[in-house]
Amino acid sequence: RNSFCTNSICGPSRAVIQTGKHSHLNGFMQNGNRFDGSQQTFPKLLQKSGYQTAMIGKWHLGTNPQGFDYWDVLPGQGLYYNPFLISEKGRRKVEGYCTDIVTDLALDWLKENSNSGKPFMLMCQHKAPHRTWMPALRHLDLYDDVEIPEPDTLFDNYRDNAIAARIQELEIDRHMNLVYDLFVSPYPGWDPNAGKSLDRSGFRNLKTMTASQRATWDAAFEPKNQEFLKSKLSGKDLVRWKYQRYLKNYLRCIKGVDESVGRLMAYLNEAGLAENTIVIYSSDQGFYLGDHGWYDKRWMYEESLKMPLIVKWPGVTEPGSLNTDLVQNLDYAETFLDVAKTAIPEDMQGRSLVPLLKGTTPKDWRKSIYYHYFEFPSVHMVAKQYGIRTERFKLIRF
Repeated sequence: RNSFCTNSICGPSRAVIQTGKHSHLNGFMQNGNRFDGSQQTFPKLLQKSGYQTAMIGKWHLGTNPQGFDYWDVLPGQGLYYNPFLISEKGRRKVEGYCTDIVTDLALDWLKENSNSGKPFMLMCQHKAPHRTWMPALRHLDLYDDVEIPEPDTLFDNYRDNAIAARIQELEIDRHMNLVYDLFVSPYPGWDPNAGKSLDRSGFRNLKTMTASQRATWDAAFEPKNQEFLKSKLSGKDLVRWKYQRYLKNYLRCIKGVDESVGRLMAYLNEAGLAENTIVIYSSDQGFYLGDHGWYDKRWMYEESLKMPLIVKWPGVTEPGSLNTDLVQNLDYAETFLDVAKTAIPEDMQGRSLVPLLKGTTPKDWRKSIYYHYFEFPSVHMVAKQYGIRTERFKLIRF
């Protein structure tokens, strides 16, 4: 319940997970940096201990993966539809939906390697639900008949926040783009160059869909788009409409990830591996789902500081149990090594979560966590910040 990141942004969080070191030590402090793959990482150490290692899906560290016997990754953020993939064999384009493709590749690798007699470590990492939110074709109408509850702070005025909270560029109201983010058809008066923090990848991806994919997409969205354009909403009514479109597409992308997890778990059961495989579900940070009127992440505020962390460890971690100790992505590498009975290097900065997963909290467990965000000025214009969180209090310096 108290799982946190050290730096709430994609690449830096992934570098922390690989190294067990804070951003300023692993050298990847902001998106756009290039990860030094020659440094010590937990996959390399697992390889030395006899593990097969594989990395499939979103990598987002700028350099090719190292420490993996097999890797097949999306360049940059990757595309939702018909994505390019890069492996040791080169670059190729694969037709289909990204979440499904990544899952297919993961299952192919498992089927080929999971019964070799060697232990394995597979990282299956999805693009979803990253901006811009493009659901699978089968999910385009999901939640059409649902009204998503609004957060209490959808119309936050930031009067009780530091001034940094007022000068960002991640508001659903002012910064979420109707065409690029929410897939409304270009309309009279639309400015294709408006905004500094736009992610145009979804708009471009529409143009790279197959004719059949695009036809299905348009059949789902165009009637709703035309109805919206006729309504000429403004003010809070417009924000509410944008919120509903955003959240439904976000949750539709999540549905694809849920199905992926189900497929992977089903294979482990069918192959007789379920009782001897640890499954860990997490992300790279939290995200704003309309909280404070925002989308995206980056802040040390709770919604983006917190990370999901769910562990299935048959015979060790009690199903349904909850832990509230302070943990971070800084601890993942040490945990993986400990589980594999591999020595944890002294220069790693986190701690193994194995005692917590066994239901015991060490007496000297940490009482605080450290956070540091470096990326400013940049996309979304979130101020540089660092801080400490304890069980009860948080101190942030902007």
